[in-house]
Amino acid sequence: MILNRPTTTAILATTLLNMLAMPHTVEAATFAKHAPIVIGHRGASGYRPEHTLASYTLAIEMGADFIEPDLVLTKDRYMIARHEPMIGGTTDVADHPEFSNRKTTRLVDGVSYNDWFAADFTLAEIKTLRAKERLPNLRPGNTAYDGQFEIPTLSEVIALAKSKSKETGRTIGIYPEIKHSTFHAAFFGNHRFENKLLKSLHSAYGNSECAPVFIQSFEVSNLRYLNKKTHINLVQLVDADDVNADGSIALAAPSRQPYDFVVSGNPRTFADLLTNKGLDFVKSYADGIGPWKPYLVKTVDDGIDRNGDGKLTINDRRVDGSTGVIERAHKKGLLVHTWTFRNDASGYGFSDPRQEMTYYYDLGIDGLFTDFADTGVAARNNSSNYTSERQEQDCGHHGHTNNR
Repeated sequence: MILNRPTTTAILATTLLNMLAMPHTVEAATFAKHAPIVIGHRGASGYRPEHTLASYTLAIEMGADFIEPDLVLTKDRYMIARHEPMIGGTTDVADHPEFSNRKTTRLVDGVSYNDWFAADFTLAEIKTLRAKERLPNLRPGNTAYDGQFEIPTLSEVIALAKSKSKETGRTIGIYPEIKHSTFHAAFFGNHRFENKLLKSLHSAYGNSECAPVFIQSFEVSNLRYLNKKTHINLVQLVDADDVNADGSIALAAPSRQPYDFVVSGNPRTFADLLTNKGLDFVKSYADGIGPWKPYLVKTVDDGIDRNGDGKLTINDRRVDGSTGVIERAHKKGLLVHTWTFRNDASGYGFSDPRQEMTYYYDLGIDGLFTDFADTGVAARNNSSNYTSERQEQDCGHHGHTNNR
């Protein structure tokens, strides 16, 4: 059963806004926020190397409402779209002998990596690199594009979203993730990353909750800081390590806690953020939650080969239905955007990816991240909760509560 959700999380009208909080005049932002949405995870990364303009463009052409750039900082403090500060697995940096001495070992969220780090390269140097497929064994077809695409900056991603919005006549939003705030703060200073991001977003879209933007993070303190600085929507990501056979969530480092909790000695886990008390805490600074999908739907490994392929995989799990997190979050006025849905992996309890996505949409999620935007759009459009009609309403604040 799907509980009633706050109307403002379902459909918000396209509204022209005055930039009241801005020290100078910028382009007014518009945002037709309607649920449920499709978020192109790193673009259309099932079809093109992730975090490239080609990947983002394809996601938009497939109908994604938002494109997702994960952000890291270069040595000269430019924001670029990479999944991690480590760039060895997603670029051809290893093929550049001039950068061989840049490979080093550093800790990221308590884990040691021997790699090349974006923070050791200027943007000009990054622009000499080319993207490559991060998962070549899973997505061999994408390797045909290795070496073709530059590493984009946030400014280039924003320009693409705006250009495609004009071209298609629909608002294409961006969904940036601040990667590893604690790691970046050690390089550049506390909240330098967050301040740079806000400067760019406010300049491009205005300081408004109706801007076509969600800012996401697995850490908490950075979102709490942003809550005091912007009206742009904020989303608390919720991670985990694995799913136990009985459907319960397994927590282990580095996916047990937000890393800023680890550093500060806060004992709360990611799972604690989804309890009633935890959701009240999240609501105090964010507009939504972004939990890993097993938090939302319980699936059980009961040893039955449901798809009849002669082997037991996560696809064969028994689906026991909603865990109640969606319903609890909606009662508190929080959006629920879940991740990640792929045609080629990760279908807990489902062999058909479109069927899986439709199931989650039918439960009442407000959006999902998918590497295959075309499948996500087809599933969303097939959902009982989807309507293409947009009901006009006041674009009032709906999520976290403070005096911003």
